Amino acid sequence: MPTDTVQPLARPSALGGTMIIAGTAVGAGMFSIPVVTAGVWFSGSLALLVYTWACMLLSGLMIMEATLNYPAGASFHTTVKDLLGKGWSTLNGIAIAFVLYILTYAYISAGGSIVAHTFAGAINANQAACGLVFSCVVGFIVWLSTRAVDRLSTILIGGMAISFVMSVGDMFTQVQPAILFNHSDSHAHYLPYAWVALPYLLASFGYHGNVPGLVKYYHKDSGTIARSLLYGTLLALAIYILWQYVIQGNITRSAFKQVIAEGGNIGSLLQQMGNVANDHTVRQSLNTFSYMALASSFLGVALGLFDYIADFLKFSDSPAGRGKSVMVTFIPPTLAALLFPDGFLYAIGFAGLAATVWAVITPALMARASRRRFPQAPYRTPGGGFAILLVLLFGGINAAAYLLALSGLLPVFK
Repeated sequence: MPTDTVQPLARPSALGGTMIIAGTAVGAGMFSIPVVTAGVWFSGSLALLVYTWACMLLSGLMIMEATLNYPAGASFHTTVKDLLGKGWSTLNGIAIAFVLYILTYAYISAGGSIVAHTFAGAINANQAACGLVFSCVVGFIVWLSTRAVDRLSTILIGGMAISFVMSVGDMFTQVQPAILFNHSDSHAHYLPYAWVALPYLLASFGYHGNVPGLVKYYHKDSGTIARSLLYGTLLALAIYILWQYVIQGNITRSAFKQVIAEGGNIGSLLQQMGNVANDHTVRQSLNTFSYMALASSFLGVALGLFDYIADFLKFSDSPAGRGKSVMVTFIPPTLAALLFPDGFLYAIGFAGLAATVWAVITPALMARASRRRFPQAPYRTPGGGFAILLVLLFGGINAAAYLLALSGLLPVFK
């Protein structure tokens, strides 16, 4: 299949793409990281985070590598079907649609809850109605353009950085090495709890649905796209490490048993953090940070689903065509959020295995097939065949861990 010739057009800088990638990855799900890594604790969580980051960066670069061989605007449906065949394309299509739709539903549900909570003192806010308003606002932004999402994501990441510093700054200075390294329990076991944490960490580096859109946005400039992926995922990794340092350096490992017993939700963790901070301003900053983390992640996920739908259904990039894509993207999850407004945590959990298929295993298979089909392609993901094997192994481990955890066959810290 012929490739597009890259024209010497003025291109946006890597900053916007970096913010889209980081904003998609760093969402409300980051509040689950200290909880699911309570078993392996701080040192173990750092190793797992770096391992997951490296594999998820490679898989994103592999999507870019394959997509660069196709006309700008092509997404997974186009590249997977041509490279891996109709059967795998169908499986991948089910996986990607399931993950993106269920995450879109989850963020509409959570967004409705946040909006209702925010305005509870001023108006009689209904959570389902707030979710509808939240969905319409985000849908309008996505309909406008990728650049609109780029700019708003940049603003949200800036706001997240400010509220993050304000909320954890005081706690940062209070980190206790004895808590951070669990000195009080010299007989603690950590490694057995590593497996159950991996699928959650994989979800925390999910941005892959945005890669084909960035290929189009940057006019197939592989260098700028690769820098966006690298810087965006590194920013997410840095935020997660700082987050782990502050949370697991202030809240004891044993205290997480209560958080886990209460379902591991955001409110339980915020309550523990509030008990440590004991300051109204810090608690307000934590709430602001959680709102912005949710909004930035929702924008990125919705944009990825929008691009996928537009390519799959062959909708044009005209205002009318984008309107059709927005309706197919947002109406089903919005209806689900109206009918089941409290399904955020359940939805995040159900997305795990499908994400392993399309965000890890499929990209590795695409890269292998692409190299056979286009041996003279100008870009190849670093690491050669070893990188493909590394990513496939990572996907296999995560899939096995998810299924074993679902069956209750893995040890869980509680």
